[in-house]
Amino acid sequence: MGSRLKEKAIMDSQKTIWINSIISRPRVMIPFFLILTLSLFFPLLSRINDGAFILLNLLPLVAGWLLGMRWGLLYGLLHCSTMMFLGRTAGRDLAELFENGIPAMLACLLFAGILGKMSDLTKKLKHELKERKLFQNELQHYKDQLEELVVERTEELTRSNVLLREEIIEREKIETEKLLLQATLKRAEKMEAVGILAGSVAHDLNNILTGILSYPELLLLDIPEDSPLRDPILTIQKSGERAAAVVQDLLTLARRGIINTEAINFNDIISDFLISPEYLKLNLYYSNIEIKTKLQPNLPNCIGSPVHLSKVILNLMINAMEAMKKGGQIILSTENIHIEIPTGHFDMIPPGEYVAMRISDSGEGIPKKYLDRIFEPFYSKKIMGKSGTGLGLAIVWGTVKDHTGFIDVQSTEGKGTAFTLYFPTTRDEIPIKEPELVINAYKGDGQSILVIDDTKLQREVCTKMLEKLGYNVSSVSSGENAIDYLKTNCVDLLILDMIMTGMDGLETYKRIIDIHPGQKAVIASGYTESEQVKEAQKLGAGMYIKKPYTLEIIGMAVKNELSINT
Repeated sequence: MGSRLKEKAIMDSQKTIWINSIISRPRVMIPFFLILTLSLFFPLLSRINDGAFILLNLLPLVAGWLLGMRWGLLYGLLHCSTMMFLGRTAGRDLAELFENGIPAMLACLLFAGILGKMSDLTKKLKHELKERKLFQNELQHYKDQLEELVVERTEELTRSNVLLREEIIEREKIETEKLLLQATLKRAEKMEAVGILAGSVAHDLNNILTGILSYPELLLLDIPEDSPLRDPILTIQKSGERAAAVVQDLLTLARRGIINTEAINFNDIISDFLISPEYLKLNLYYSNIEIKTKLQPNLPNCIGSPVHLSKVILNLMINAMEAMKKGGQIILSTENIHIEIPTGHFDMIPPGEYVAMRISDSGEGIPKKYLDRIFEPFYSKKIMGKSGTGLGLAIVWGTVKDHTGFIDVQSTEGKGTAFTLYFPTTRDEIPIKEPELVINAYKGDGQSILVIDDTKLQREVCTKMLEKLGYNVSSVSSGENAIDYLKTNCVDLLILDMIMTGMDGLETYKRIIDIHPGQKAVIASGYTESEQVKEAQKLGAGMYIKKPYTLEIIGMAVKNELSINT
């Protein structure tokens, strides 16, 4: 009972849905009622005749084409029944209706079905075409999305590839810089080890050379111009100066060789070098080598020591000339360079404004396997004794580093080598050179001076030089003796050695200013300025002079210090 009620409810529901679907389709209902109305009222408006009857029979064809096969057949059956009814109503004989009208109505009904079927197929085809078009549009949409996705992914992969390549390049650059810094550190450690040894030896040699350089100067002041002893004494003095130059090279290796610096211009340094006796001698010996210069006008100044930088140029020129046994060309050039990112093949050069001095030759070049060792002291592929001491490039390295500069070396076997030196620029102006002074300009007037030095020769030479200049001089051999002396005596000035056995110069000066505050002093040492010297100067000590010194150097230092009002 319940299942039957349920099935009936479903059937009623389906009928309701079918009726609603028909009613809700104006495309079907409007033509249907329009054709039905024409079928019913056309015979009433005009008399039924054969022509009208045939014309009315065409209505199912129209219904079939407009409404489709199912509705065309339905309308055709209804139309046939209606026409039979109207025919009888109009007085037509039934036999006549069957004979004349029925075949035509059946034909119309058949054609209505065929046209309806064709209409259904056409509609179905249009629907399929529409769905296909929708499908194609959707497919094209997905295709476009896929292409956009492919393009987007390709761009992402390209960007990732670029970033990866940049990262690889950056890592390679960092690794290269790391290796370069390690090599630079290794060279610096080697140079430091050699420098410590060289500095110790240089200090002792400077003490020895004091007598060789200073006594000839004192003797030459006392002997007449026509004395036969004058030439031998001058020879001794010149030999001492050459020995002092070697000691200066050792101090340069020890990074203790640069004493006084000033604003200089490399164009002037090169121009002065090209008229120096050292260059003229080289040019005479290597006459088959052409020297060219390419100096940038208005080159900025830099801070340096003209003497040491001239020695750098000389060493590089000697190195270049010895590499061109068959002749060639050397080019000395200068230029102002602005570096934005760290660069360099041999030495890592940080960003900044630099004066670059380059010496390039067309010689045989340096083999790559030797390039990392060319600045090591005593390392040379040349015959020792015939090509200097083996310190040339090591001195170049030390001097450049003392000037806070950098070196770059590029060499190709069979084509030549280029050394480029970079020095930070400065806005300081080049000082005006003062004329040489005569001895009377730095003579004293009997002021008292105490010489404090643990080396007897140094004390004797310094005492004689100061006495020659008109000072009243006393000397002691240690810091302890100096303190004892000054407990009961006063002096106008101290000549203080910084490196002494026992109490060093700094401690000695600290004890002395406790006894005599503001005590004037000139510091002398075989080393260049150290932290001890700077600390003593902060406490009140004056000028620093390096041993061995000349009569003019110590005379001017003493004169200047005594002239300062305390």
